[in-house]
Amino acid sequence: MSLTEETAAGAQPVAPPAVLTGDELGGFSPPGGRVLLVWDAPNLDMGLGSILGRRPTALERPRFDALGRWLLARTAEVSAGRPGVVVEPEATVFTNIAPGSADVVRPWVDALRNVGFAVFAKPKIDEDSDVDRDMLDHIELRRTEGLAALVVASADGQAFRHPLEDIARSGVSVQVIGFREHASWALASDTLDFVDLEDIAGVFREPLPRIGLDSLPDQGAWLQPFRPLSALLTARV
Repeated sequence: MSLTEETAAGAQPVAPPAVLTGDELGGFSPPGGRVLLVWDAPNLDMGLGSILGRRPTALERPRFDALGRWLLARTAEVSAGRPGVVVEPEATVFTNIAPGSADVVRPWVDALRNVGFAVFAKPKIDEDSDVDRDMLDHIELRRTEGLAALVVASADGQAFRHPLEDIARSGVSVQVIGFREHASWALASDTLDFVDLEDIAGVFREPLPRIGLDSLPDQGAWLQPFRPLSALLTARV
């Protein structure tokens, strides 16, 4: 739940969200395809909380205006490799809405929409009402229409690894963005590219308190592996 305070404060009233369909989201299918960003809000919010050791404050959450600029630059990069072809960016955020939280979440959702992100919101009724399936369905829809590139912001390897690797093997560039501490599955993949969220310019206002050799607590700390040990079995020669 993030954005600059200025963006949130300047958010203008918007119409109630419509049902996300292939025709309505994005308006058309560009002949060159889309560069699609899918942001797994529940997963990344949990990951950020794990790094901070508590629930993030508004100022500690990612800035989606900076993320949007990064996506535009990525789209320009993809488009440059396809002269004469129209390539359009599509930025989406998928989130759950817990009972009684609509008023709290609404300013964040409106701010996202005001900087060009489409938001898929789903009531959080039980453990089976997460948005994993909805994200995968939307990716598959855009794949059938023509994907120029795909970016998925999530650490959920159980849900995403195999589908994303299948798409990458079909010739579509696939990037995973998130926190390296939680994305060993993406780092270990031979077909997926990983971008650490903190390496995207302007996404965070201050450096995150991640444990490193130059910031060790007096009592010491575990430094988790960047890749699982099993990656040695499939390492490139």
